[in-house]
Amino acid sequence: MPSSVPPKGSHPASFLPAALVKQLQAVVGPRGWSMAPDVLEKHNSEARNKFTGQAELVLYPASTLEVAKCVKLCHDAGIALVPQGGNTGRCGGAVADQGQILINLARMDKILETDARDFTMTVQSGAILQNIQQTAEEHDLLFPLSLGAQGTCQIGGNIATNAGGLNVIRYGNTRDLVLGLEVVLADGTIWNGLSKLRKDNTGYDLRDLFIGAEGTLGIITACTLKLFPRPRHLATAWVALPNVEAALDLLALARRDTGDAIAAFELMSQFAQDLAVRHLPNCVAPLQTRAPWYAMIEITSSRPKDNLLPVLENVLEYALESGFILDGTVAQSEKQRTNLWAIREGIPEAQTREGGSIKHDVSVPVSAVPALIERGIEQAQKRIPGIRPCPFGHVGDGNIHFNFSQPENMPKADFLTHWDALNRDIHDIVAELGGSISAEHGIGRLKVAELEHYADMAKIRLLKTLKQAIDPENILNPGKVVAHK
Repeated sequence: MPSSVPPKGSHPASFLPAALVKQLQAVVGPRGWSMAPDVLEKHNSEARNKFTGQAELVLYPASTLEVAKCVKLCHDAGIALVPQGGNTGRCGGAVADQGQILINLARMDKILETDARDFTMTVQSGAILQNIQQTAEEHDLLFPLSLGAQGTCQIGGNIATNAGGLNVIRYGNTRDLVLGLEVVLADGTIWNGLSKLRKDNTGYDLRDLFIGAEGTLGIITACTLKLFPRPRHLATAWVALPNVEAALDLLALARRDTGDAIAAFELMSQFAQDLAVRHLPNCVAPLQTRAPWYAMIEITSSRPKDNLLPVLENVLEYALESGFILDGTVAQSEKQRTNLWAIREGIPEAQTREGGSIKHDVSVPVSAVPALIERGIEQAQKRIPGIRPCPFGHVGDGNIHFNFSQPENMPKADFLTHWDALNRDIHDIVAELGGSISAEHGIGRLKVAELEHYADMAKIRLLKTLKQAIDPENILNPGKVVAHK
C-alpha cells in the first residue's frame, strides 16, 4: 500500500473543500488516503498515456461501509468521485479531473467465500484477478477470466468494464461470470445483491445494470462469481493459414470435431508474430513455414481420462488435407505451450517497442471478420501509404485488436496525428458490418463521442435517462461512457 503520509509542506488540495478532505480522512483512517505527489502520480497516469489525471486526493477505503460514508460525504458536498481498480484500463475510464477525488479499492481485496458445491466464489472488488484464479485452482476449480493484466487488475474493474479476454469463446465475457453484486449508489446507499442464484426472475436485472457501467452508476464493492470444473487436460496448436477465411473454416471444424472443447482461438498476422519474436526474449517462431496469417488453438477438458492430443492432431490433419492450413504444430510440453502463449500475449508490448501504433478494439460477427480485416487494411493503406497493419485477437468471438504500426519512414509524432481519422475509417467499416466500436475495453473517456456518433439514438436516450435517474447529481465518474445531460 502506498504511503499515506503527506510530504512536509503539503496541504489539503486547493480544489477541494478542506472540511470535506478532513471528513474523508477521518472515515478511512491514516492508512486510507494519500495526497503525496509520488503516489498521486501513479494513480493519475493511465496505460496508454493519452490522458493525465489531476486528482489531489486518493482514498483507500477498507470496507463497504467506508465506501458508503465517503460517497455520502461527496454527494452532499457536490464533489465527484472516480472509482479506480488496478488502473490497467485502456480508455481513460479511471482518470480524475481537477477537483475530483479518486477512490481506489485495493485494500478491499479479501476472498470471502469459496463454495465448491455451488461452484461460486464471493470476493471483495479489490481482489486481484490472478489471486482469484489461484484460489479457485486450490479448490480444484476454475475462474476462467484471463487477461494480460491479470497480475494487477482488480475484479471490480473487470466487472465495471465487462472485460473479455482469452476464454470468451468457451465461457463468455465477465458479465456471464457474475451471479451477484454489492454496490454503493451515488447517494451512499448500499445495494446488497450478493446472490448465488442461477435463476431469479423478480423484475429488472439490477446486476446487469452495473456490469459494464464503468463506475458511472455505482461503485461495486463485492461480487459473487461463477466457477467451473478445473481443466485436467489441454492441447495447444499453432498453425499457418493461407488467409483469414481459412481461419473461420478451421474454427468451425475444430468446434465440431472436438465437441466444442475450444477454450481459445486466436488469430494474428505474420507481422504481429514477427514483432513478438523480434522484440521479446524467449519467443521463438513455432513454424518454419511463412504464411500471411497464423492461429493458435487451445482445447481443454475436465474429464479425468481424456487424451486431447490425438483429438487436436486429427483436426489439424483434416484441416491440412482440406487446405484450411498450410502447416501446424501441437505443443508437446508445457515449455512449448508457454512459448505459444508468450507470442500471442506479447504482441501489444512488442508493437510498443517497434514504435508508434494506432489501436482499435472492435468486434463484428465472426463471419464478418475477413471483410473487416480486408476492407480495414485497404482503407488504412490508402490513408497512410506504408502503414503496417498488425491485427490480432480473439477471432472465435469476433473481437479483433485492429492495430497499425507506423510506416518505417514516418516519425512517430507524425503518424499519431492520423489517430482520429483512422479510427473513423475503421469504425465506419465496423458499423457497416454490424459490429461494435468497443469489444472489451469499454468506452471510458476515449470513446464517448464515438458512442454518440454510432449508437442508435434510442440507446443514447436510454443511457442518459439511466444516468440521470440513478446519479442525478453526476457524482460518480462524470464524463465517462455517456454525457450526463
